[in-house]
Amino acid sequence: MLSEIIKIIFLSTGSILVLFLLTKLMGNREMAQLSMFDYINSITIGSIAAEMATSLEDNFIQPLVAMVVYAILISITAIVSSKSISFRRFVSGKSLVLYENGELYRDNFKKARLDLSEFLSQCRTNGYFNLSDLQSVILESNGKLSFLPQSYKRPVNPEDLNLSPNAEKPLVNVILDGKLLYKNLKSTGNNKIWLEKEIKNQGIKDIKDIFLATCDVDNNLSIYVKVPKKTAHSIFE
Repeated sequence: MLSEIIKIIFLSTGSILVLFLLTKLMGNREMAQLSMFDYINSITIGSIAAEMATSLEDNFIQPLVAMVVYAILISITAIVSSKSISFRRFVSGKSLVLYENGELYRDNFKKARLDLSEFLSQCRTNGYFNLSDLQSVILESNGKLSFLPQSYKRPVNPEDLNLSPNAEKPLVNVILDGKLLYKNLKSTGNNKIWLEKEIKNQGIKDIKDIFLATCDVDNNLSIYVKVPKKTAHSIFE
């Protein structure tokens, strides 16, 4: 009994490692970005990995080979799809216009097997309670809805106001959980002396007291100290 449990532990660990490596090979994407083809293959490979993990006999090689074969076929399919538009549309599907210029396309709703109530619910969860606020709604091949608001309903952008703001750049983490990230600090064009001076100016004595510190393109240092006390209650309950 003990030997079987130990074997399952090793096989489970091995199946996770193999699954991780095959996922990296096939390319990792968010679940919402998976096509139906990718989703089906992910479930299949996961099922084979589970079978491999619980294989008490010496036939774990068979599910391992099956996983590798599936990964190779998926990779080949991805390569062919990238070179052939018609094949990509066959495998991944294509986008469907569900609503445009005040008209709902019933036939496309049938093709997508999408209920009108679910469609309206998706509109509301994305902030559109009135269809007249929308120019178009498109069902993408990954199952998500894309919304194009009416021009008079979309947010104002700088171009509308003839403004030319400076390009935004991501913040750089220079301290993470009390640890100084030297390479990140160097990428900002600053050094440890500058950092220690900025920290001192903000009334903090030790880097270890800092939970997170970020630096923007203008060398503005934002510091978030460690707070040892717990919140009295959750505001989301």
